[in-house]
Amino acid sequence: MRIVLASQSPARLALLRSAGIHPDVIVSGVNEDQITSTDAGNLAAALAQLKCRAVAAQVEPDALVIGCDSVLAFEGEIFGKPAGPVEAAGRWRRMRGRSGVLHTGHCVRRGDEEFVETASTIVHFADITDAEIDAYVASGEPLHVAGAFTIDGLGGAFVTGVEGDHHNVIGLSLPLLRELVGDLGIAWTDLWRRSSS
Repeated sequence: MRIVLASQSPARLALLRSAGIHPDVIVSGVNEDQITSTDAGNLAAALAQLKCRAVAAQVEPDALVIGCDSVLAFEGEIFGKPAGPVEAAGRWRRMRGRSGVLHTGHCVRRGDEEFVETASTIVHFADITDAEIDAYVASGEPLHVAGAFTIDGLGGAFVTGVEGDHHNVIGLSLPLLRELVGDLGIAWTDLWRRSSS
């Protein structure tokens, strides 16, 4: 069985590989602007489903396709990837010393069977200085990720804690994904054997 990750995120790919799963990567190329919602969890799930379905249409029916998308809910606003350095810095000046909720939508599909679920994790941000914000934004890292931060890279020092699955903050909840592939009738541990063969 072929395993396909419908995401260009290097963090998601690395996370799956560290869990013993080695998928092929096919980027969906969908226009994310066609999906809108005022609910961050629903938006993340809808985007994950959109990407998963687009890639599933390109591969053989018995392939397992995994789609994910993350957004940060902060004080009633939804933060995807920032539009540029100015927006990323502005977000950090608001987020520092406060907390947000990172929502990651997960969609798994094999043939005509599909399951969609969202994992949510509370993220506590450090009260970092303007100089730290400027240096972080200048690194380029926060420009390519939802919420303008990472927990598995340079931004890890600026996250003081999480409530929930920390994998989810990286971009994919391994425990939730295990449940979803189980719903498809696939044993998680079989993915280890299939991906290494």
